[in-house]
This record gives sequence, C-alpha cells and structure tokens, in this order.
Amino acid sequence: MSNTPVYTLHYASGAASLCVHWMLIEIGVRFDAVSVDLETGGQNSPAFLALNPAGRVPVLIIDGKPFTECAALMMLLAERHPEAGLAPAPGSQDRAEWMVGMVYLANTLLPAFRDWFYADKDGDAENAAAVRALATRRIEATFDRLDAELADGRHVWGGAALDRRPACDHADALVAQHVAPGDDVAAARGLYPAHARHAELHRDLRSRRADRLAQSIRIAM
Repeated sequence: MSNTPVYTLHYASGAASLCVHWMLIEIGVRFDAVSVDLETGGQNSPAFLALNPAGRVPVLIIDGKPFTECAALMMLLAERHPEAGLAPAPGSQDRAEWMVGMVYLANTLLPAFRDWFYADKDGDAENAAAVRALATRRIEATFDRLDAELADGRHVWGGAALDRRPACDHADALVAQHVAPGDDVAAARGLYPAHARHAELHRDLRSRRADRLAQSIRIAM
C-alpha cells in the first residue's frame, strides 16, 4: 500500500468538518489533516481564502484542487469509495432516499445550528435571541422527524441495504454531537431523552469512530 496521502483535509476541531474527517477515517484511506485555528482567524488568512473564499472549513484537496461544502464532500467520498459501503447502489430506491437525506440535512439542520451558534456574529447582536429561538424550533422539528424515521430500526435514510452506516448518518451525528447530554445547547432545549433513538444513533457512531480511529493509527504506525 502506498504511503502517499490520497487527500488533504483542512479542518477545525468541533466544526462541521468533523463529518468529512470522520468519513475519511471510516473509509480507511490515507490523508493529511491540516488544522485551521478559527479562534485566531486562520480561516481568514490569505492562504486559506485562496482555497475557500467563503472562509469556512472543511476544504478537501483532491488531485491538487480544493473542494468545499460538507454534504457535497461526503457524497463525493461515498462515490469515490464504493467499497466502503457508505452509499446505496446507484439507481436503487435506497439511493434516492439517501440523496434526499443528505440534501435535507444540508438545507435544514446544518444552517439551523449555524444560526444558533453564530446568531450574534453573523447578524445583529440585538436580534440574536430571536434568531436562536427560530433556530431552536427548526432543530427540534428536524430531530422529531429524524427520531420518527429511526423508529423502524433502519438507518435514517437509504440504510436498509447497507452493512455500514450511510454517509447521511455521519452528517446527522455531526449535529447530534452539539446536543449530547450535558451540552449547553441540549440543556437549553432538553432534547434528550426526548429523542432517544437519535441519541442511540449518535452513541453507535461515536463507538464506530473510536474503533476506526484506533485502526487508522495502527496502520499509520
């Protein structure tokens, strides 16, 4: 096996880049990880803005070219590594459900969480409370739907025919980490244990990530 990294991921701890980082580990491919310090404004440096003018992580370098947007990167990785089993087969009904799920999470849950965390930074500080209140309602409504989708024991979307969690479950668990028991956001909204199935999904994926991370470290050594 070649020691040459296939990808370079520009990421930040605790940011939306986690789901892409997670998928790379799950796939088992070699990659370089470059940390971007958001606290010191690393995302606004000329070097990083040359990769992503929007100044946001993640950025994934593929064949020397930068690509952005979490959902797009996750779908792309699933396409490039079909052996990983992170997406249903093209043309199948599960595939259609999976694509719907990915776009749904990208268009609803991720923007709502950004509004919650950056309400006083992306907009007027005096309106931050109203923005967070609206974001809270959207998050709760989405979690209600996700918990209902999990009631039959399947993965969230497009997982019936897969042995492993589909990419949309990784994206879902990305936002779930922000509302884990004990988290300030969770405490403010009391999301757990009301969404018990969603919490179970998150715990399962956290366990899988720990196992894959340990395996990737052994491979690197």
